[in-house]
Amino acid sequence: VQLVESGGGLVQPGGSLRLSCAASGFTFSRYVMSWFRQALGKERELVATISSTGSSTSFAGSVKGRSTISRDNAKNTVYLQMSSLKPEDTAVYYCNAVAFGRNYWGQGTQVTVSS
Repeated sequence: VQLVESGGGLVQPGGSLRLSCAASGFTFSRYVMSWFRQALGKERELVATISSTGSSTSFAGSVKGRSTISRDNAKNTVYLQMSSLKPEDTAVYYCNAVAFGRNYWGQGTQVTVSS
């Protein structure tokens, strides 16, 4: 099982980015996918979740209205599009897959929002 995040980097405040998470080794289309983030010295927090079919999404209040989560089950990939980025969005972003009592994590990708 692998979850490989990409798309992180240094972004200026007010900018945008799209994170990707490529999955392999399990039946991606049957798993609920989420993005979490963890800032230095803070607990990991849920950012966004998408249902297995993509028909339902939810967001943390801190990113609602400026983030979109989507998935392509044909490509086994989930995306997180974020805009109007703020310094407080700086964190390591993790991809998560949950279903059937299984819980998988990626290694994370660093997002730094700074001028």
